[in-house]
Amino acid sequence: MSDHDTAPLEEATRMFSVFTNPAETTSTVIIGAGIIGCATAYYLSRSGNTRPDTIHLLEASPELFASASRKAAGFLASDWFGPPTASLGALSFNLHEELADKYDGQKEWGYSRSTGTSLAEGRQKRSTKGGDWLKDGGSREEVAGRHEFVGDKIGPAWLTRRQGDKVETIGEDNSVAQVDPLRLSRFLLRESLMKGVRLHQPVRAVKVSRNETGEMSAVRVSHASGADFKIPCTRLLIAAGAWSQRVFGTLFPASTLELPISQLAGYSIVVKSPRWSQEHETGGCHAVFSTMQSGFSPEVFSRIGGEIYLAGLNDPAMPLPETATDAKIDQKSITELKRTAQKLLGKDGTDVSDLEVVREGLCFRPVTDKGTPILARIPDDELGGLETMASPGGGVFIAAGHGPWGISHSLGTGKVMAEMIEGQELSADVRWLGL
Repeated sequence: MSDHDTAPLEEATRMFSVFTNPAETTSTVIIGAGIIGCATAYYLSRSGNTRPDTIHLLEASPELFASASRKAAGFLASDWFGPPTASLGALSFNLHEELADKYDGQKEWGYSRSTGTSLAEGRQKRSTKGGDWLKDGGSREEVAGRHEFVGDKIGPAWLTRRQGDKVETIGEDNSVAQVDPLRLSRFLLRESLMKGVRLHQPVRAVKVSRNETGEMSAVRVSHASGADFKIPCTRLLIAAGAWSQRVFGTLFPASTLELPISQLAGYSIVVKSPRWSQEHETGGCHAVFSTMQSGFSPEVFSRIGGEIYLAGLNDPAMPLPETATDAKIDQKSITELKRTAQKLLGKDGTDVSDLEVVREGLCFRPVTDKGTPILARIPDDELGGLETMASPGGGVFIAAGHGPWGISHSLGTGKVMAEMIEGQELSADVRWLGL
């Protein structure tokens, strides 16, 4: 879907004055209309237990999907995860496949099975450092250890190989896949709105209101036009990515709880290459995880639609902006990525680039110290004196901190959070993903 195809979504953002009947017993507010919030709205609106028109998506940014939901790679894996997220990862990978089969995902959002490939420049030894590879500047390839290395491979046609480089397969097409995260996010939002879910954008949640019994009953929001109004709310999900702690602190200022979610800024570019076109797509996409002698660990992903995405250059010191659209791109970082693209993707034997850069990006991934997301209900005694209705009618929930796996885990997270909000049995074991 191009930027010109978003008119239905933009029209929906102007419907902020239409609300659920205040007499409704249950009303759900989801703060954050990125891929996690939209996936939750999608599954919640289809559960049969919640009226879709009582589900409200709130987005503060004036541009939809302005951060990781637009500018992430869109790489999916089934079993590249440790025990805490193994069940969620497997569920989500299966849901991606099911959704693609049902709605022609290859056409709608570029769903394709992929092949994971490791490229070590100059036959360097594969890194074995532990900890959080994303924060340490490492490669996603480090967590693919359960895949057997099968020796030197030619690799994708778009990958430039030089003497001494070592190319190995680390994930076959039954365990990894690829999507365009922006097109998938737009699909989830569009389907949710068609079901009756309400989108309010751009608005900021500024205060939680209580009813006569002291329980949470509404969220007061401020629209960019200057208008303030209340949205009925007995169930609140914070899915604001890297902004989640900021949202929680605003709504629950008396709470002593600080959500352990911070931001990691990451740069990316999208290029087109004559060596990756529609005729090449029949063989599936490729993901290349590279280790350069300089210590930089680029990640490169070919996507349906003739695009190649390149990232891996992060800035842990960059502060979180007020909204995603306030982010300022450092052109030195983009220049470094362009040089890397020419080295990894450029035409052999020439310094003249035949690559077309079609997008430069900066996004903020939500990360945690544990390297795993938080999917949980926040206990009432952590809300600073505010109470909520008993489950399944009430509660405050958090779904954020997915790091590099937000797109891969998006559908599983959406389904699990919909079930958690409704007090149903969960489809994945997320017991280790609490606060």
